[in-house]
Amino acid sequence: MAIKNKVQDTHISAQMKDLHRSLISIVSVMNRPRNDERLIAEAGVHLDQALFRLLVVIERVGPIGVVDLAARLGRDYTTISRQVTKLERMELVIRHENSEDRRMREAVVSAKGKAVTDQIDQARERLARGIFQDWTAEDIAHLVRLMRQFAKALEQGTEAV
Repeated sequence: MAIKNKVQDTHISAQMKDLHRSLISIVSVMNRPRNDERLIAEAGVHLDQALFRLLVVIERVGPIGVVDLAARLGRDYTTISRQVTKLERMELVIRHENSEDRRMREAVVSAKGKAVTDQIDQARERLARGIFQDWTAEDIAHLVRLMRQFAKALEQGTEAV
């Protein structure tokens, strides 16, 4: 019995290198400290860059344990634990026991922390308007939909590994 390839299979190899190059570019831009500084300044927030990134991830994916948070950020869990403690002292996050495993503590953003991430989101949107100024609303909607689809598939694909 002959194996039938999907139409997309014939083009994916040629496009994969370009996709990977684009992802490297995106990650490189997102990891530049000066871009974080610019976003923090635009938001009017007074927060260390390392804590800023951590707070945003906790707000987006929390409640989350330190080990999972460290894995997502590619950092040592002891460093992340100290940083989460700092955010807790600043009253930007709250830690509580996991409902399924009382030995594990999870971080969630507090009301004060949510107010900070809201300021960051507003600043991010103001800066993004310049990036997307020549894009149609339809193109932006397609990008968002496809990025969400890609992120979901990527996360599911790495869970199996």
